[in-house]
Amino acid sequence: MRNQPNVMHTMALWMLMCLLGISIGKAQSYAGDGATAEPLMLVDKPTAGMLKRGSYEVASNFFQQGGVLVGLSVGVFEQFMFGISYGGTDIIGHEQIRMNPAPGVSVKLRLFNESSLMPAIALGFDSQGKEPFLSADSLQRYTIKAPGAFISASKNYALLGNLSLHGGLNFTTERNDGDKDMNAYVGIEKSIGKDISLLAEYDLAFNDDQVIGKGKGYLNLAFRWSWGKGLVVGFDLKNIIKNQDNVTIGNRTLQIDYIGTF
Repeated sequence: MRNQPNVMHTMALWMLMCLLGISIGKAQSYAGDGATAEPLMLVDKPTAGMLKRGSYEVASNFFQQGGVLVGLSVGVFEQFMFGISYGGTDIIGHEQIRMNPAPGVSVKLRLFNESSLMPAIALGFDSQGKEPFLSADSLQRYTIKAPGAFISASKNYALLGNLSLHGGLNFTTERNDGDKDMNAYVGIEKSIGKDISLLAEYDLAFNDDQVIGKGKGYLNLAFRWSWGKGLVVGFDLKNIIKNQDNVTIGNRTLQIDYIGTF
């Protein structure tokens, strides 16, 4: 725990560098018909989307228990990107702040670009789970497990705007709960006009159906709205079919992203 302030200082400096880059870089967006960037994630699971070389994304997610997760991803080459993230719970509120045990890291390599017949395919690793970290000795995992090693595919179609289909397989590193199965997920994105996209994601959750999950999988819906100049604001309605307890109509989270270029 004593090393966490150093990590937070590093993240803060990187965030500041990115925000300073807003005034000198070209902004991009991944929402709506006017999108100029590929979405990197559906809701909780990765797509085959990539950042362009010299581009970056600052992503922030606000969730229950005053939770905040902030990440920075950078496109190093056209076919390769990496990222780092960090957060915790009770950051918003009056309770004692509880930071995650370690930063999350991610890398993604585009194996094949999309063609008229074939989807884009990417291979990667992402150690960042979502929502509060569960620190009980028998768990030691995030509420929504990190993807871990994954392979993802994405295909785009022109259908009354943009229509994107996504899917993948993943093998999480969070296996302290004894559930070590490989997992699968699918998703869809549909643009609504120039600036808005709607998303649906279904995580089959084969790796989370023994201790917390009830075997139903996670159905998530999302809304993304491009506000121009690289800013995308979104709202997520997660776990709609109640694969975990303590959910009414769904778990509500807020997503705010900025995409720009160096």
